[in-house]
Amino acid sequence: MKLPSEPRIGGTRLFPPFSWLSGYRVAWLPSDTVAGVTLAAYAIPVSLAYAALAGLPPQIGVYGYILGGIGYALLGSSRQLAIGPTSAISLMIAGTVGSLAAGDPVRYAQIASLVACAVALLCLIAWLFKLSTLVRLVSDSILVGFKAGAGLTIIMSQLPSLFGILGGGRNFFDRGFHIAGQLGDTNLLVLAVGAVALVLLLLGERLLPGRPVGITIVALSIVVATLLGLPAMGVPVTGKIPEGLPTLAVPTFGLVEPEELFPIAAGCLLLAYIEGVSAARSFAAKYGYALDVRQEFLGLGAANLAAAFGQGYPVAGGLSQSAVNDNAGARTPLALVICSVTLALCLLFFTGLLTNLPKTVLAAIVFAAVYRLVDIPALWRMWKVSRIDFYAAAIALIAVLLLGILQGVLLAAVASVFLLLARASRPNIAFLGRLPGTGRYSDSARHEGVEPLIGVIAFRPEASLLYINAETILAAVLKALAKSVDIRLVVCDLSASPYIDLAGARMLHDLYDELASRHVALCIVGAHAQLRDLLRAEGLAEKTDSTQWLRTLDSVLGGRDAKGG
Repeated sequence: MKLPSEPRIGGTRLFPPFSWLSGYRVAWLPSDTVAGVTLAAYAIPVSLAYAALAGLPPQIGVYGYILGGIGYALLGSSRQLAIGPTSAISLMIAGTVGSLAAGDPVRYAQIASLVACAVALLCLIAWLFKLSTLVRLVSDSILVGFKAGAGLTIIMSQLPSLFGILGGGRNFFDRGFHIAGQLGDTNLLVLAVGAVALVLLLLGERLLPGRPVGITIVALSIVVATLLGLPAMGVPVTGKIPEGLPTLAVPTFGLVEPEELFPIAAGCLLLAYIEGVSAARSFAAKYGYALDVRQEFLGLGAANLAAAFGQGYPVAGGLSQSAVNDNAGARTPLALVICSVTLALCLLFFTGLLTNLPKTVLAAIVFAAVYRLVDIPALWRMWKVSRIDFYAAAIALIAVLLLGILQGVLLAAVASVFLLLARASRPNIAFLGRLPGTGRYSDSARHEGVEPLIGVIAFRPEASLLYINAETILAAVLKALAKSVDIRLVVCDLSASPYIDLAGARMLHDLYDELASRHVALCIVGAHAQLRDLLRAEGLAEKTDSTQWLRTLDSVLGGRDAKGG
């Protein structure tokens, strides 16, 4: 069913509920209610597992869903995106906050909340300065590699709980070394419980998609643990979870220096925004409404600010929980509010039921949630189709495995920028020949049967002429000139160059000077208006015939003979 997509103006842009509430249909309420309750059933085991992954008390994960969902419902522009703790952000908190907390669990939780507050501040800054475009610099190939590295790292971090061993280590390989050395200490009962839970989760995911399989397995594991007395047999359990709602309080400032805090927050924001917007766009396209990618900064900021004031840690819009929300029938963000109310009731009255939840089951839940991040088919496709994309993905993957999730995501962002520059620095330079029997010209290297030009080199840079590629273009033209004989004219076709900077103009000056020393003329054709303005300002009209700048290549070379023409 298509949702109405009325345009949003004025206050409805900054406060999206004005838009979707004004068009709300009573018929949607049952769907939103079912979706909210279903999302809560999904969120309980996942939030407990992610809080454990982050090194925080289990109820902190539930706080993130309760408060983050309400915050996003107030300012977010997606109607199906579900907000809560995610695996990557949880691992990032675990890998960065621990060194700042100096072993103090209270300080650890306070710093985690402070990071959420810093994420909210960065969201506001990003919204004010319209930085959504900058986030898009992280390429899809980088994200594939980053997600694979994050998935492998998260899986490795959960293996100790799954095997009932201590584990240890700083990165993926170090953890693997520690685990290999402790396999002899494996608690077979813990491993059996975790393995059964994992198999049931994977089967449920395949056979019962969209159903609350996770909460069912959690309930079964608690019943089995209680009836068989598994805690007394050495199976670690969550223990008593405090009842009651989160206490709202201002985060404790001054615990860490800004230069320690904001890199963590920036990494969390980068992960949260990219994943959230990617998921939100798919739902907006599915239901035919407009997604405001800039507004998403405010929605994400409100979610994290609410989480920070409720003792939570950074939250984001995840694809898996959003898919659960959508498949259950969510029509508007009211489903998030209903989910928050449901979770609040659980915290008030049912936390005692979670006392005997085996931790190995939580590890299995994390494993089942993140194994799909390791997208082998996507990596294999990149290897076959585009090696440079594969290498970019490999850089991100290895960076996460070696350096950790925060350094990995920041390095991935930098790698995206350098990948963009590397591609721009090596543009295709088409050396043109005439297509037989026509007045059209094409790249001689790409088309067979193209007639070479007599006494002429015609080249077309298929990119803007910028400082990063000017020398490459000049070197390619001079190399072609050195291989040719009896050249009297070089034609630069700028029809495929949308922009030129000062370095590009300087390159044309250098090319003219070099050609003049060899008694070869330079002609420029196909220049767009902006290019002509800069060429004229840079004095190239004094060296080349500016009346030809507007002409096509055929109008200049039409009177010249070509072999076979």
